[in-house]
This record gives sequence, structure tokens and C-alpha cells, in this order.
Amino acid sequence: EEVKEIVDFLKHPDRYINLGAKIPKGVLLVGPPGTGKTLLAKAVAGEADVPFFSVSGSSFIEMFVGVGASRVRDLFENAKKEAPAIVFIDEIDAIGKSRAASGMIGGNDEREQTLNQLLAEMDGFSSDASPVIVLAATNRPEVLDAALLRPGRFDRQVLVDKPDFKGRIEILRVHMKDIKLDHSVSIEDIARMTAGLAGADLANIINEAALLAGRKEKGKVEQADLLEAVERAIAGLEKKSRRINPKEKRIVAYHESGHALIAETTKGANRVTKVSIIPRGLAALGYTLHTPEENKFMMQRHELMAEVDVLLAGRAAEEVFIKEISTGAGNDLERATDILRSMISIYGMSDIAGLMVLEKRRSTFLAGGQADRDYSDKTAEKVDEFIKTTLDERYKHVLETLRNYGDAIEKMVEALYEEETIEGAKVREIIANYEKERGMPSRLVNLEENKEEQA
Repeated sequence: EEVKEIVDFLKHPDRYINLGAKIPKGVLLVGPPGTGKTLLAKAVAGEADVPFFSVSGSSFIEMFVGVGASRVRDLFENAKKEAPAIVFIDEIDAIGKSRAASGMIGGNDEREQTLNQLLAEMDGFSSDASPVIVLAATNRPEVLDAALLRPGRFDRQVLVDKPDFKGRIEILRVHMKDIKLDHSVSIEDIARMTAGLAGADLANIINEAALLAGRKEKGKVEQADLLEAVERAIAGLEKKSRRINPKEKRIVAYHESGHALIAETTKGANRVTKVSIIPRGLAALGYTLHTPEENKFMMQRHELMAEVDVLLAGRAAEEVFIKEISTGAGNDLERATDILRSMISIYGMSDIAGLMVLEKRRSTFLAGGQADRDYSDKTAEKVDEFIKTTLDERYKHVLETLRNYGDAIEKMVEALYEEETIEGAKVREIIANYEKERGMPSRLVNLEENKEEQA
């Protein structure tokens, strides 16, 4: 809606001027990399049918003092001649960083001169009858100078976020329009598997699938090619040259089966899409792919605990079935520890600090980052004790569950040995059959139950 307004401002400025309204001078497009901020700016200019001046923030900065400011002046001079027009500055944080944060004191810094010139141009250019609107894009709004963000300059911030399910379907359709597709292709299935991916990721998946089909000398892109491309995007390239010996293969099979079983029997965990013992990426000897059905913008306490359980399940499976542990769980343990630490120090989910925040995040927009710790050694000891105690409790729970489903794990391992990759549906079938044979109440978490938990 915000973007449609900008188009309407440019098409019908008189409608707003007659009401006494002032047309916004700047709009900041904010969002993670690859979500289409640049594409959206071009679409606005195309829809409004006005000239479009595009420049990258980094192109203003040169080793010679004054060049950046001169380029800013030239850019706005050209835009004013063609008004109404749109000036688009990509990666504006290259020139718009906070002067206080970057330690600029003198007036001779090239970046500061460029920023000052941009501020001056935004204050002084264009009339309401022939507006020049500045669109700027960044994925780091927290580093921008306060002077840029005040009303009268960048009046509005528009969030360009990762697409939801319907958005992914539309994006996939756009990128598939020139691709020869087999009748087996299901756009909806691909959209479900790619929750959390940006538009650029989806475009890359479609192209990767076409390349895979071409390599195999196929006439059309099949669903199998798209599924392989999704796996490449999420888990990395398949490492055919990395041969693992039978002993390691057995360890990996039990490890991944443990992850899969706990994910399918724990409320709040994401469902399993695929389990594989084929090495991928830089380090993974195997992986369990469990993508959420939809983008998540927040998580409840039980969902975080469910994630901890799933992370601990790989090591627990090694202990139960192989009677010895390996180094394969290192990253899992690190992530489980980080989740519990965040629950205490950032989200107020424990009695140790109550609602007091112990760590202040220094993060990029909608992404992870480092945190500044500001608490006593005594509190640190309590935090460490809570993490250790909770990990031990969750680990015991996971061990018990795996022991109760021993034969189901063995069947998963057998299937992985034979096929190297099994689908999530196969995992659920093995668990359901095991429970039915023994007359056990089903612990399988169905999709609707998980959705109700998240609602």
C-alpha cells in the first residue's frame, strides 16, 4: 500500500497538492538481502511511468575528497531536469552511516561530505508539482544517521520482507514462465519447502533446476530436478568425492534418524521433509531437512525447547544405539546452548533474571548478530548452571524417547543404508507402523496440531 501511494503521488500530484498535502521526499526500502528491494524500486518507476535514476551508495565514495559530493549534486541536477522522477540509491548505508558511530569528527571525511550533500539536496530539491522522490535500499537501517531518517527526508520506511507461501508461489511462477516444465512439477510443493528463502534464492533454485535438467540431457525440467535444487540451496552441494567408510556411515545414519524421530514426535518442532546420509556442503556428512510450513516471525517457549530436543537427538541416538559418542554433534550442541542462553538473557523465559534483559543485541536487520553482555559473575554462574541443568533434563527425555522407539530407529537406519535418502513421509510411516504394532498411543504430531500450537 505504501508503494502504491508513491506511484499515485507521481501520477496525480495535483490531487494531493489541492488538499494541502506535502508529497513525501524519500522512502527507505528495508529488508534482508535478496528480497527484491531494487526490483521494487524499478517497478515503482515503471508503474508511475517516470524517469528512473539508479546508483549504488558505494559508487559515491572515492579516494579524492569532494568527488562523492559532486556526484550527488550531478545526480540530483539530472533528476530535477527530468522531474517528476525517481532517484534510487542502493545500499545507502555505504554513505549514510551514523557519523557518531563511525567516529567522524572533522569535516574533511569524504563519506561525511557526501552524506551532508545528500541531506542538503533532499532538503532543497524539487517542487510538489514536479516531484523528485528518493527511494533508498538497505538491509542495515540501524546503522543509518539519524539526520537521514527524520521527517522531511526519508519520511517512510517500507519493509520488503521474505515472501510468504502465496508470495513464493507467485515468485516461482514468474521465474518459471520461460522454463520448459514437466507435468510432474508442483509449484505448491516447492513453495512449501522453501519457507524462509528470499526471492533471489527462489530464482536461483529455478535456474539451478534447469541446469541440472540440461546436464542430464532432459527435454523438460522435472519435479526431481527442482527438489534437488532446493536441497542444494538449503544443505549445499552433494559431495560425491567425499567417501565415508561403513563405520562412519552407520554413525551418521543413527545420528540423523535420531533427529528425525524426535522432530516427528515433539510438539512445536518442524516436520521432517527428508533425511539423508549423503555428504553435502563444507562439513555435513548427513542432514535432516525439516523446513517450516510457513515463515515464522516469533517462537514460543515450547517451540524453542522442541528445537533443543531435536538438536540433542543426534548425539543421544549415538549413545543409545552405538554405545559411543562422536564429534558429529558439535554444532548441534553449540546451537542448543545458544538457544537456551537467549531464552534467559534476551527473551526473559527463566526465573534467573525474570524480565530483565542480560544481553543487548548488536544485530543486522532481521538477522542474527553478536550481543553485549552486561551482568555479574554471580549471574553468569546461574546462567551457566541453568543451561547445563536444562540440557541434562532435555537429554534424559530424548534418551528415554529413543529407547522407547528402538526398532523404529533401526528400520530408519536400514532404509537409509539401502537408499541413502528417505522422505519425511517414509519416516512418519515407520513411526506409525511401530506404534500400531505395539498398541502404543501415537506421538506423531500432525500438521494441524502444530498450526494450532503456533496460532
